Amino acid sequence: MASVFAHIDAVLLDITGVLYNSGKGGGPIPGSAEGIQMMKEAGIKVRFCSNETQCTREMLAKKLNGYGYEIEAADITMPVLAAKQIVQKEGLRALPVLHPDAEADIEGVETSNPNCVVLGDVGEPLTFHALNEAFRVLINSDSPVLLSLGNGRFYKEGDGLTMDVGAFRAALEYSSGVKARIVGKPSREYFESALAELGMHEKRERVAMVGDDIVGDVGGAQGAGMRGFQVKTGKYRVSDESHPQVKPDAFVENLLDFAKKVVAERK
Repeated sequence: MASVFAHIDAVLLDITGVLYNSGKGGGPIPGSAEGIQMMKEAGIKVRFCSNETQCTREMLAKKLNGYGYEIEAADITMPVLAAKQIVQKEGLRALPVLHPDAEADIEGVETSNPNCVVLGDVGEPLTFHALNEAFRVLINSDSPVLLSLGNGRFYKEGDGLTMDVGAFRAALEYSSGVKARIVGKPSREYFESALAELGMHEKRERVAMVGDDIVGDVGGAQGAGMRGFQVKTGKYRVSDESHPQVKPDAFVENLLDFAKKVVAERK
């Protein structure tokens, strides 16, 4: 029987919890830059697939490169840009509830008399006023739309675990009665977009997603026909190994451990 690490030609990498830990006390995760370089040298395509919504992808690339990575902004798939396309394509009028550093990525959408809320991970700048304004848009619109940029429960910062956008998505759904559309992991639509950008749409069984979120990264990727691997960094918890629904193709210690195993299968 072939190894789960064999016949992998392309890799999608989560960012927070795989390449670096965010927030106070955060920084690069040792070995990740080496692992990326190792895979590229072995001819494996590498793309980055993140639910990060606290900055633009240019800002994120700059931050990562400051940690010693070599990443182009164009190589990062992020949900804010996908949400912008939806708003414009469907003729919606948006109220963005985003971190101030991410607002530039949604500039140009119609915002007057909004009938749509675009909700991201705002972090500490989030206020009750902002959430309540979003609630009022949803409850008062004839055909309201709630776009949630991801559906994570929590993520790891340098000083501990932090609530993610999924908690605030649930609050708005409960109060307004409007079901959110998830734009970002774990939605299949988002993974399909990343596959297309990799040029691996027809060879998805040879694509691996590596992340620290067993549902958003691993479960989402497997649901789209890819392999899913969970690193034991970031927000990994021992309880993930007995998750009732999602079973990773394998757990790995970190990204470097994954890269070594995949490259070894190509020799």
